[in-house]
Amino acid sequence: MIRIRHLSSGLVAVGLVLLLTACTTPGTPMGETELRRGVVEEIRQVQLESNHHPGVGAVVGGATGVGVGSLIGSGTGRDVAMVLGAIGGALAGNEVQKKYQTPVQGQQVTVRTTSGVLVSITQPTNPALRKGQQVYIDGNGEGARVVPQ
Repeated sequence: MIRIRHLSSGLVAVGLVLLLTACTTPGTPMGETELRRGVVEEIRQVQLESNHHPGVGAVVGGATGVGVGSLIGSGTGRDVAMVLGAIGGALAGNEVQKKYQTPVQGQQVTVRTTSGVLVSITQPTNPALRKGQQVYIDGNGEGARVVPQ
């Protein structure tokens, strides 16, 4: 019986690690990065949505609650502890995640590149940027950022 308990606790821990790993955002890829030069034409303040996925806090909290509940008691008491742990963990995880779902301040920067093309990039606020400033556009696509020269 003790081996089964340790096995189930281990499985819950492995499941949590896999879940948390799957929810992480990928880092900057290694290798070359495209840099383009330009001048800031316009900066508009915008609200950026959170990059946290809704419901993840409740799922992780519930799974953690089940894992903790499985360590309590035996038989029917343990089953009740697991159910209460799942419910409590899901509620707590949901409340924690709400804190990270609030929009953050950002800016939409329009840059005229040296080739004459206008590029618009939405990014977190960079107070070092101003209209008319010489800048680099670092990267491309969703990963592009405007940085001062």
